Amino acid sequence: MLYLQNIDLVQFRNYIQQTFSFNQKIVGFCGNNGIGKTNLLDAIYYLSFSKSYFARTDNSNVHHSLQGFRLHANYLLRKKEVTATCILRENNKKEFLFDNEEYKKLSEHIGKIPCVMIAPDDVEMISGSSDLRRKFLDVILSQINKNYLKNLIAYNQILQQRNSILKQQLIQQDETLFTVITDQLIQSGNFIFKIRYEFLQSFLQLVINNYNSIAPQNDSISCTYQSQLLNNNFSELLNQNRQSDLHLQRTTVGTHKDDIEFLLGESKFKTVASQGQRKSLLFALKLTEWQALKQHNGFPPILLLDDVFEKLDETRMNNLLSIVSNEENAQIFITDTHKERLTQQLERLNKEFQIIELSPN
Repeated sequence: MLYLQNIDLVQFRNYIQQTFSFNQKIVGFCGNNGIGKTNLLDAIYYLSFSKSYFARTDNSNVHHSLQGFRLHANYLLRKKEVTATCILRENNKKEFLFDNEEYKKLSEHIGKIPCVMIAPDDVEMISGSSDLRRKFLDVILSQINKNYLKNLIAYNQILQQRNSILKQQLIQQDETLFTVITDQLIQSGNFIFKIRYEFLQSFLQLVINNYNSIAPQNDSISCTYQSQLLNNNFSELLNQNRQSDLHLQRTTVGTHKDDIEFLLGESKFKTVASQGQRKSLLFALKLTEWQALKQHNGFPPILLLDDVFEKLDETRMNNLLSIVSNEENAQIFITDTHKERLTQQLERLNKEFQIIELSPN
């Protein structure tokens, strides 16, 4: 099991110094907008991923006019008490410790404290660019497969090197270097494709099943993995597109172009789906992520729900909460601006819960 017992925030966002302790597996944070509810959820997320959920730079997480921050939390993990600590020094050097042992690489921590976040802007994952859907997939697989994360980091670094050579038109000056970099890209890209393809075979069917459980009506939806490598050899693709890459000064084929396509009937989901249907699909994706991490680890990941009843559709959220809260060891953190509404919604679950009211520091 995984259970967050308490968390300390020092100079993190709007918190100068504050400690929160949790005595239930379902915890609600309530208070006015701007009081720090989302910041508190993001601090919990930060200690799982060593970075913000909201793509902020490390320095932007420091309390205004101060330097550096510190996050520390105590967990019960597989019946053992463990700690996680993140420190951003005044010189912007970041340190991350697990059970007081500092990591040499931050990536070594990914997957130790599994976590799933749902925030209002996540709906963009359905209708936005393919980057958002790849990021969603990468976050799951990076927590499940260390080699996937290693190859993903390598691929992105090599891709930048290859694009730099293309942009500066340096191939003729060092054809050997370009060949070596391209071969490295192929090796990492093929590994990423293989893991994505195998994982999505069952994952996408579960997304459809969960969508039908969450949505108020049955819709004919389908999900497919889109990749240029599905029917093509990566090496041959790069050779075929070499002139195009030179002209456009970037690598135009590879797993960095992968996507997940959603259809509603015969039409693209994002062009015809209603707002409610998009929210149903978002919740289905996140629930399936939660289930995949639970299956891999043998215990549920922490679930963080930001501003859910205000902006994310009450009926569908209740369906999601009902499914998750029935899991014996699931820990859920929820934010809302209205204490009464949050209390009423949690009472419907027939589970014990804790409400923490946030007030100005």
